[in-house]
Amino acid sequence: MAELTNKQNKFLRGLAHELNPVVKVGQHGVNEAAIKEISRCLADHELIKIRISCDDQEIFKATLSEIESACGAETVNAIGHTVILFKRAKQPKIELPRG
Repeated sequence: MAELTNKQNKFLRGLAHELNPVVKVGQHGVNEAAIKEISRCLADHELIKIRISCDDQEIFKATLSEIESACGAETVNAIGHTVILFKRAKQPKIELPRG
């Protein structure tokens, strides 16, 4: 999967502004059920917000990395405990700007 450009990233952040988190990951980390739900939501919507409840920044980064690799998603933005994830669908619903 090609990395998102700055223009595409900004576009997706704008689209995600009104979204609410659809999955909440607890402080004990991500489990198989959470991965399945995140994958399903990404397949349905392409762009989602999730919330990772974790006070340790290193654990937060490791959890996010695990989610990205398990789901094949890209992080668009992370503010506080809220993360915006994007995964292109085979039949895209979101048309990304070029460049």
